[in-house]
Amino acid sequence: MGNLKSLMLVGVGGQGAILTARILTNGLIQAGYDVKMSEVHGMSQRGGSVTTQVRWGEKVYGPVFGEGEADIMVAFEKMEAARYINYLKSDGIAVVNDYEIPSTVIASGQSEYPQGILESIQDNFRTIALNAGQIAIDLGSTKCMNVVLFGALVRALAMEDIDWETVIKETVPPKFCELNLLAYRAGHEAGGL
Repeated sequence: MGNLKSLMLVGVGGQGAILTARILTNGLIQAGYDVKMSEVHGMSQRGGSVTTQVRWGEKVYGPVFGEGEADIMVAFEKMEAARYINYLKSDGIAVVNDYEIPSTVIASGQSEYPQGILESIQDNFRTIALNAGQIAIDLGSTKCMNVVLFGALVRALAMEDIDWETVIKETVPPKFCELNLLAYRAGHEAGGL
């Protein structure tokens, strides 16, 4: 079963980070891991930060970890990646959606979206950058962007021994099942280092 692994999902409310964490934890539990998950919603209902920490291994005593302890971070939005990158281990992997959601301050014109976020992360960490938004649009709906990122996550962690397609079928509402399976496959294909 191996060593303890720690993952952080970061994004903006409404991007599907919580569903992504549920898919991941369901699959890990079915594979026999002890899994713990912690969610922080913040102002998620108003487009604020959402973070989810997931830990798994043979025995996990708690879901929460500190800075420099995540083996992998999946960022659903670039500014959220910058906000939480300090949680990633120096040899960790960052899966970053090359996607921007302007905060209220940026949308109101009081500030500009920071430039060079992705490049800075790529300079300092092993990074898988993909435009999950465009991949999701090409599949027919931006609502599956989270599962595109999940596919990239599975590939980054080399966890193909779990039947993720069945887990997705069991976790997402039936009417969105086919779209999410396509999203998973597209993200897995796009998610190579």
